[in-house]
Amino acid sequence: MGNDAERSEVVAAATVAEPAITNGSVVVEQDTSATPPDGGYGWVCVGCVFMLNACTWGIAATYGVFLSHYLSTDAHPGATALDYAFIGGLQFGCALALASPITIITRVLDSIHIPMLAGVLIQTAGYLLASFADRTQIWQLYLTQGVLVGAGIGLAYLPSAAVTSQWFARRRSLANGIVSAGSGVGGIAFSLASSRVMSMTTTGGDGVAWALRTLAIASAAVNLAAVALVRGRDRQLRPTARGFDAALLARPDVALLLAWAFCSMLGYMTLLYSLSAYVRDAAPSSAARADAVTAWLNLGTAVGRPALGWASDRWGRLEVAGAATAACAVLVFAVWLPVSEAEGGDGAKYGVVVGFAVVSGAVLGVLWMVGAAAVFFFFWSFFFFFLSSLFLFVFLLL
Repeated sequence: MGNDAERSEVVAAATVAEPAITNGSVVVEQDTSATPPDGGYGWVCVGCVFMLNACTWGIAATYGVFLSHYLSTDAHPGATALDYAFIGGLQFGCALALASPITIITRVLDSIHIPMLAGVLIQTAGYLLASFADRTQIWQLYLTQGVLVGAGIGLAYLPSAAVTSQWFARRRSLANGIVSAGSGVGGIAFSLASSRVMSMTTTGGDGVAWALRTLAIASAAVNLAAVALVRGRDRQLRPTARGFDAALLARPDVALLLAWAFCSMLGYMTLLYSLSAYVRDAAPSSAARADAVTAWLNLGTAVGRPALGWASDRWGRLEVAGAATAACAVLVFAVWLPVSEAEGGDGAKYGVVVGFAVVSGAVLGVLWMVGAAAVFFFFWSFFFFFLSSLFLFVFLLL
């Protein structure tokens, strides 16, 4: 799509103003102040959303480390693998279930900062309370590490989801790629830190409890700074937020976009949460290194997403998204699934899985990077809030 840049500038300039009705006709008023600046304070906002991504979705990615630990130990007597899987699902589900309410809240309050601050506090409380949960009462882990952490992530991050696209037009996918890399960087840092803390014998509590407290303190400090500095451009853009528009559901292009989102997210969550536990089964002697696989996956994410963002601006969002999705599918069937049946020692298998984690991580989360930019670009800002909420509702179904 060679004219992506030109068209995005036209869209950004022509759709941000409120329509004025004159003699029965609709006239779009041009507002040059609403044109995305493609830089300036926008880069500060990119840094803020990057850090929010790292300390919300990046921390959520560390649940694969906790899941691997829970499954290999008797951390919570009586709990089953389904319990632990459901807790991880609650983190994503509760976060994404808040998409539509957050859209309404931010419009009513005319501020993204109030729900974001509430989210930081709830996420911090979730991790702190999880560290004191009774090991024999699995419902406490459901409530804290599942519901509270998930709700906190949703409130802290989702109000900022549109901020990057509001500041950029020509380099929108690149900016979104940098922002999306935050989850990879956060995943690397917090996965390795959590694994290290969990392996330590500490005074006054077990390693898992202190790992949860570490996540709480670190995320609170970074998120509070990011919330204080991030700035949206709703007042300049004056977007029309639609909570629901049934007519869009009948459009084939919207249906295809949502179907792609559903399939992509299903694969994303499967790899993100299961790869570490998979290593313990496929290469038992490498169990001590299994937790590091999550970090390798996030390393690929941190490097790959900005590159995909740059490629999307150059060759087209749909083309790059389709190629990345197909590449990830091929990697799963050609590399990941055959590993357990392959000949060779556990060390060789572990090396293959690490290579798969890095390469697949680079293309795995293309949806997070391209999704918002594609909705903003192809359906214009008038439908952005509704379609973004619908996107996240589809994720919730998983």
